[in-house]
Parts: sequence; structure tokens; C-alpha cells
Amino acid sequence: MQVLALYNVKGGVGKTASAVNLAYSSTRGGARSLVWDLDPQGAASFYFRVKTESSGSGRKLEKKKRLRLRLRATDYEGLDVVPADFSYRHLDLALEAAGRSDRRLGSLLAPFRDCYEYLFLDCPPSISLASESVFAVSDALLVPTIPTPLALRTLEQLEGHLKTLGVAPRVLPFFCMVDRRKKLHREICEQAERRFSMLSTRIPYSSHVEQMGLYRQPVQLYAGRSAGASSYKALWDELAGRLAG
Repeated sequence: MQVLALYNVKGGVGKTASAVNLAYSSTRGGARSLVWDLDPQGAASFYFRVKTESSGSGRKLEKKKRLRLRLRATDYEGLDVVPADFSYRHLDLALEAAGRSDRRLGSLLAPFRDCYEYLFLDCPPSISLASESVFAVSDALLVPTIPTPLALRTLEQLEGHLKTLGVAPRVLPFFCMVDRRKKLHREICEQAERRFSMLSTRIPYSSHVEQMGLYRQPVQLYAGRSAGASSYKALWDELAGRLAG
């Protein structure tokens, strides 16, 4: 099982939309995939029409057995979800209390490794003990990036932080919310592709992607011919090639 974390320290950059659409795309070729919604806001769970929970203070880390019991099937063959829990807002405290947080999170994932080919972690926007634990267990960080100077600065800071921590997941950033009509967007995309190992597929700014909150489905299902749907499919194809290489 490959662990793929959708992560960015900034919010509102398309992490959840990307997690849902990439996970769905991964199953179209017959793979089994799991999404773990680590964001207490529960947006990925909402898109999958799965009820979130609130199991208490969250000061104790979930046990393997309970995590397995919380597993839910989605409406899509081969795609399951562990829904968000509002107690995840205290995940840092739970990891600190558990000690060796990198190993603890890894042990929670162990029961799923023989059941799925891909695990997508939809991460909250933060730099914290929880995010550092995600870095330690992930095979790749998929970093949705909007085409602005500050977003590139954040990406540079992330790469520097990973070096400081001494962890080495592959960092695979890609552009989201790209408006090809804007000269600045085009220039920033070209500049970034010279500086970082960006995935070449760009997700356009699209009203169809924004409508996920209305349809509560991957965009390929309600707007299959749209630029957003074709871009996410192309992004998965590119990403799968990178992961296999």
C-alpha cells in the first residue's frame, strides 16, 4: 500500500477536492483505495456522503480495532473511507501522549496495508506534530499549489522543513485553480516548473469543481466532459506513472 498525503500548510488550495477526485480515479483501473479524512472539518466525508463523528476529547489516540470499525464503504466500487472525527482537532495532544508519534500513526495503518493499494490522507492545513507524523508515514506528499508568489514561498518552506526533520517522502506538488487567461498564473507556473519537481498536469479554476459541494460526488460523475474532470483523470495517470517509476 502506498500512502499519499494531500497536504499544504495553506487552506483553500484544493486538498479535499484533489483527495476525492484522485482516490476515485485510482479505482477506475481496478485498484482498491482508502481515504482517511484527518481534517476535523470533515469535508471529504461530506463529499462521500458519510457521517462524521465526535468521539470525545480526542486526547487518546484511536486504537486499531476502533479505526477498522469506523471504516465505511462509499458509493463507488473499490473505494472506502475512514470518516473524520471532530476530536481530531486534538490529534497533536493524542500523538504527544502516545510517544513516538511516527511509529504510532504507522501502526494504525498496518491493518490496511494488505487490503488497499493506495491510502489517501486528507490532511488539515497546519505545521504540527500531526503533520510531522503524516510526513513520517507517507510515501509521497501531494501538494496542491495555487499559482501565487506566496504559494511558491510556502512550497519552498515545506521542502526546507522536511530536510530539517530528516524525513524523505517524495514531494509532488501540482497546480490547482489555474486561470490560463491570467498572465501572472502562466508565468508563475512556468517559473515553478523550473524550480520544483512539479507534476505537469494543472487543475484549472473551474465552476464544475466548485460544484462538488452541491453534488457530493467526484467531478467525473456529474461533469465528466468538463476540464476539471479530464484534468483530474490526467493528473492521476501522471501521478500513477511517477509512483510506479
